[in-house]
Amino acid sequence: MRIVHKQNLYQLTILPRLFPVNCYIYEEKDQLTLIDAGMPSSYKGIVQMIKDINKPLTNIVLTHGHGDHIGALENLKQTFPNVIVSISERDSRLLKGDRSLDAHETQTPIKGGVPKGLKIEVDRLLIEGDRVGSLEVYTTPGHTPGSISLYDTHHDAIIVGDALQTRGRIAVSGQLVRSFPFPALATWNKEISLESARRIISLKPSLLAVGHGNMIEKPIDPIEKAIKEAEENLNNVMKGA
Repeated sequence: MRIVHKQNLYQLTILPRLFPVNCYIYEEKDQLTLIDAGMPSSYKGIVQMIKDINKPLTNIVLTHGHGDHIGALENLKQTFPNVIVSISERDSRLLKGDRSLDAHETQTPIKGGVPKGLKIEVDRLLIEGDRVGSLEVYTTPGHTPGSISLYDTHHDAIIVGDALQTRGRIAVSGQLVRSFPFPALATWNKEISLESARRIISLKPSLLAVGHGNMIEKPIDPIEKAIKEAEENLNNVMKGA
């Protein structure tokens, strides 16, 4: 497992050269929050990092309900039985294998791997504006209907799950990066993803942390470039329709 430390954030990555899957540990004065739970093989590295930092793990927050973000969740809950597991109210349905859409939602299929038979109950359902320690919840749907991002109110870092990717190149969720196409192929709605990317950049983050790819410091210009590319691609699709 590769570990990169920036600000209060530790990025833990399995298979960094082949199929990078990230999760993050956010360190506060007296506690740790794990953001996403990677793949099942992420488990040992996560536990070791928690031991190395030597602070209690109090929260696990899931940015969305896809399998590559919850893989070690059940084992972690067994190891840390008092930890509070949180996900958005909307994406909690994905944890139960429910891909149904609400009437007001864009009726495009929810894609990507969702769990089946997950033997865990979520402790907290998150909505816009909730706080987990120093992290503030922002709804950034598109990759899934209930995707969220977590904004570090102390350092202006933002952890966005798969709302953006940096593997291959930086791209808005749903925009195909041929060298690493998997986030795009698992995206529910490209137009809504673009709206969420605009929201992310409006927060003027100092550090961008994603589910797949390296963290980027001073990410405003790269995000703007990704947004412009997504806008052009979607406009071309509409013109050809």
